[in-house]
This record gives sequence, C-alpha cells and structure tokens, in this order.
Amino acid sequence: MSKPIKNRVGDFLAGKGFYIVLFLCIAAIGISGYYLFSSVNGDGGTAVAAPTEVMVEASPEHSVPPTTNATETVTPSTAKPNTTTKKETVATAAPTAQAETDPTFCFPIQGEVVNTFSMDTLSYDETMQDWRTHAGIDIAAAIGTEVRAAAAGEVVEVDTDDFLGTRVVISHSNGLRTVYANLAATPNVSAGDQVALGDIIGSVGQTAISESSEAPHLHLEMTRDGVLVDPLTLLPAQ
Repeated sequence: MSKPIKNRVGDFLAGKGFYIVLFLCIAAIGISGYYLFSSVNGDGGTAVAAPTEVMVEASPEHSVPPTTNATETVTPSTAKPNTTTKKETVATAAPTAQAETDPTFCFPIQGEVVNTFSMDTLSYDETMQDWRTHAGIDIAAAIGTEVRAAAAGEVVEVDTDDFLGTRVVISHSNGLRTVYANLAATPNVSAGDQVALGDIIGSVGQTAISESSEAPHLHLEMTRDGVLVDPLTLLPAQ
C-alpha cells in the first residue's frame, strides 16, 4: 500500500529538503543584491538625489576680504611713496610789545675813577671828616671839562643840592636815571629837554660842598626804579 502524499513530502524534505531550502536562500540573497546594485547605479529603481550646490552672493556692504595663506609669498609694492610734504598754515599770535631794554651808555667824561660806589661798606670822607657810604662814582676831570649825557633821555631836574652842588637829572628807558653833580653853576640844559647819547649838558665845577676837599671831578649816580645801582655795571669800559 502506497504512502500518503503528506508522508512522501515529509520524507523528501527529510532527505533532500535541506539543500533545497539552502538554494532558495542563496537565490533570494542574489536577487536582493542585484536590485540593490541597480538602484545605486541608476539602472532602475529609486534614484539617489545628488547634493544640490547653493551659490550665495555676498552683499557688497558686508563682503569679507580674502585671507592670505600663511605660506603665500607677498611681493612688496614697487610704487614710490608720496614724498610731497603737505604745507600747513600755522596761525601765529600777534606780536606783543617787545620788552624794554637798557639804553646804550657812554662815559660822560674821560678820566680816572677816583672814588667808587660803596653802599655796603663805609669809607672815610676827608671833607666831612667821618665814615660814610658813597652813592655814586667820582671821575677826575679839570674844572670846565664838558660833561655829556651818558645815554639818550629827558632832562627831568636841574637844581642845586645842599651837599652835591649843581645837579642835572636825566630819565632814560627801562626805569633808569642818571644824576650828574658837582657841575658848574650854569648847566647847558633845562628840565624838559630831550637829549641824545653824548649831548653836552654842562661842565665840571666845584659846587659840591660835601666833596670840596677832593680834586675837581664829576660825581655820577645811577638809579633803577628809584634804587641806587653801581654806574660801573652799566657804563662801558674806558
């Protein structure tokens, strides 16, 4: 009695069925690989979209300058530098009044200085028979020797002093004054006269009572802003 079909199939599978199943699995794998390969190469199936390149144009206001490669050689510019100097107009202040300077002095007479300026130490006065200061210098000269203005200026006083005799006082620039004493009784100038350097203002006399024991001479004093100064510091060398 023959076996039922169901039993025959079971026997077949028990004998050769394993190989059939293995074959079917291999075939399935091959078919799947074929379709996968075809889809990648565009032979069929779903195509893979290529990446889209997007070009973005930078705005001129916000453009970024290109960077220089660190290894790139930079060729120095051969353009000559601009050597033209720009002239600038500089505003200058208006010139101010020039400071007043001392006038030019000369010796009023030529002669030896026999008595010097001495306000810090006392010297013996032969006429007064005592020790006292000396406010000017005495320049030896014969009676009648012409006395000249030591600098340009204005005659401000012509008088007779109780001790120094006939005097002429001249005012100069920069607060300076010269006093000429022991002059002859009648000078050549009057108060208010303008004199130039070297003008004759009088002559040597013997009118100074306080210096009458000395040889004939001109007594010369100088002040700056009312303060006595040594005439030799302003007079030139003889």
